[in-house]
Amino acid sequence: MTTEQKKPAFEVVLLGIIFDPSTRKILIGRREHDPVKKLTWCFPGGRLGYNESLDKVLKQKIKNKTGYEVKNLGAVFVNTWPEKENLLVTYYLCEVFSGEPIPGDDIAELKWVDPDKVEKYLKTSFNKRLKEYILSLG
Repeated sequence: MTTEQKKPAFEVVLLGIIFDPSTRKILIGRREHDPVKKLTWCFPGGRLGYNESLDKVLKQKIKNKTGYEVKNLGAVFVNTWPEKENLLVTYYLCEVFSGEPIPGDDIAELKWVDPDKVEKYLKTSFNKRLKEYILSLG
């Protein structure tokens, strides 16, 4: 079997829309040197490996990248990106319950932004339905 045949059709990425209900803001992180050329600001998260727990991986990736422990409130959106179509991305609504903001892993900076300002930071495509959902949080 060649390396190409061993690769899955999709890589699964789990991203947290980390929402603070008291300030009505969403946490985003600035990445540097991402393989997706346009990607700079993003929702924290990461890739899911084979046979790993969705919830456990989501929480661990977010902690590694932000310093925050989060509560996963559930999946809110799933799609692929035109910029990298082999990524199947699942977005989860999350809330912080402990920790301090510490950018880590591939995140250089963290920022809390109003839902209606999120799109201005994202340089990749922003699905219309996901945008509507995020705006509804404001």
